[in-house]
Amino acid sequence: MSVSAKGKVFLVGAGPGDPELITVKGLRLLQQADCVVYDALADAALLSHTPPGCEVLYVGKRAGNHAMPQEQINELLVACASRHACTVRLKGGDPFVFGRGSEEVLALLKAGVPCEVVPGITSSIAGPASVGIPVTHRGLSSQFTVFTGHEMPGKAESGLDIPAIAATRGTKVILMGMSQLRSTLQALIAAGMSPDESAAAVQWATTPRQKWVKATAGTLADAVEGVLGSPAVVVLGEVVTLADALAPAVPVRPLAGKRIVVTRSREQASALSARLREYGADVMELPTIRIVPPSDRQDFAEAVVDSPHYDWLIFSSPNGVKKFFEAFFAVYEDIRELGGARIAAVGPGTAAELKKYGLMVDVMPRKAVAEELIAEFDRKGDEFGGVANVTMLWIHSEKGRDIVYKELMKRQAIVDECIAYNTVPEMDDPTGARSRLTSEGADIITFTSSSTVHNFMAMNIPLPEGCRVASIGPITSATLKEYGIEPAIECEKHNIENLVDSILKSETN
Repeated sequence: MSVSAKGKVFLVGAGPGDPELITVKGLRLLQQADCVVYDALADAALLSHTPPGCEVLYVGKRAGNHAMPQEQINELLVACASRHACTVRLKGGDPFVFGRGSEEVLALLKAGVPCEVVPGITSSIAGPASVGIPVTHRGLSSQFTVFTGHEMPGKAESGLDIPAIAATRGTKVILMGMSQLRSTLQALIAAGMSPDESAAAVQWATTPRQKWVKATAGTLADAVEGVLGSPAVVVLGEVVTLADALAPAVPVRPLAGKRIVVTRSREQASALSARLREYGADVMELPTIRIVPPSDRQDFAEAVVDSPHYDWLIFSSPNGVKKFFEAFFAVYEDIRELGGARIAAVGPGTAAELKKYGLMVDVMPRKAVAEELIAEFDRKGDEFGGVANVTMLWIHSEKGRDIVYKELMKRQAIVDECIAYNTVPEMDDPTGARSRLTSEGADIITFTSSSTVHNFMAMNIPLPEGCRVASIGPITSATLKEYGIEPAIECEKHNIENLVDSILKSETN
């Protein structure tokens, strides 16, 4: 039965696990998606690339634990196409390699819904490669065979020709095979494969949670028991013997094995998360705040319109910079219309955001706190004739501390406020990070503002046993101490770069 489709569905391969291994086209589609339907094997970090207002729907699809049956997923995709211009069905690996993507395409076409497949990197190749095992190598393997170790339940007879697979040359790769690994290997050996064939299994390939075991076909089932689980890729063949020789090509990362929680807003989390993942951390994004427009949008709009008439523009955060210039360019076409105002920034993160617009700062403190910004004005006052009777526009959040305003007014500056945004508690948890933190724990949890602390504590999630707290600076640390939490890590320069560096230093000491 056909439906009236408003838009198109794109079946996008998310790759083998590492969010950076999605294709350029897949990433572009995520960035313009109106709706994303994703499963458990697609890294939730990819959702940070979706635009504001994008509908995000989780449908599970992990072995033995399906949040939604396949038939319902098919119906859901058809329904999404009826109300969204661009729906992305985000699937782990490649949609057509044991991903049931062809079933979804057939269901969509039957319903009259336009759709397109965007291939992804399959774990059958990337999984072995992530530990230095190539599926082909001249002189060892000129072909490879990929087969499922978990066929559809209730099948009358197997679709696998085990004797033919056992007899075939080259590399053999088993996907979704951990639950029946022992019986699969026994069947292959009984059909003629040598029990001494080199073998390996890689769990959570290409991700910070990656673990692997090397053995033989006859011993692998015992070797992985209690050590590895699903999802995992199993590889059989002589190519496994190359793992040691190719190990130098497999990066060793200092935060490997560490689970680190990022509590920044969804819009801000990506920069910190990316840096931590770069060093091998298993990053769990648990946004505690959401950036929303200010309560009085008219006042904000009028302040932006009047901004070219001020002697100084003072920015208290990167978010303030972003929101200010979003509004500014809705009114003005040229950055030069800002006039000759001097620029002040509370810290390097804010200064870096200003630099994106071609603006350098005239005043920035050594430490990213309001008190130090005022002290910097006092130190540099002679360079620009002081602040008395000088007009200043202070751009900040609705819940921002009023130190800047009060102290500049004491110095007889003429200060107006421009409230550019508000922060509210984040109530949504589309990735299930809260339950994962509760059940799996974490090694480090990061806080980048007092708001993230207050809102995290309001969630009533107990800090996992042994979990250390990393704070971006003294103001955030003071808020943590109000809740009886002593930070184990505190930044000196109060920015994301230094927060990552401080975590690295703490792990290597």
